[in-house]
Amino acid sequence: MEFRAAILLRKLLGKVGLLPRRGLGPWGEEVAARYLLGQGYRIEARNFRVRGGEADLIVSKEGVVVVVEVKARKNRTFGSPVQAVDGRKVRRVLQAGRAFCRSRGLSLACLRFDVLAVDAAGEGPPQIRHIQGAVPDPHRR
Repeated sequence: MEFRAAILLRKLLGKVGLLPRRGLGPWGEEVAARYLLGQGYRIEARNFRVRGGEADLIVSKEGVVVVVEVKARKNRTFGSPVQAVDGRKVRRVLQAGRAFCRSRGLSLACLRFDVLAVDAAGEGPPQIRHIQGAVPDPHRR
């Protein structure tokens, strides 16, 4: 419950202009994209949006289309990056991933949902945690 309250507080502070609205998100997405490229993934789309869904990154590798939710944090005030991915967010990201596959004529069986957490809370370079297949998609076999 405390975590949920922290999220609501952050949203409220952002709306009244007490927190920066942009900056951390695009930075985290760029760090994630570079990491994924280094792992052999190909970037298919960035900030892919459809009605009812949005994916930060859509990448592919070895015949698998991966829809990626990127979460970046510079401190732990609002929890870890992975804790910020809730059920509603998962549904929205998967909706975008399914739409992407349909628009390219790809089978939904080749779709995977990953979370990539970029944690810059400590000293030194950001820590990256890549959770492959974070949520199983019922269309995937």
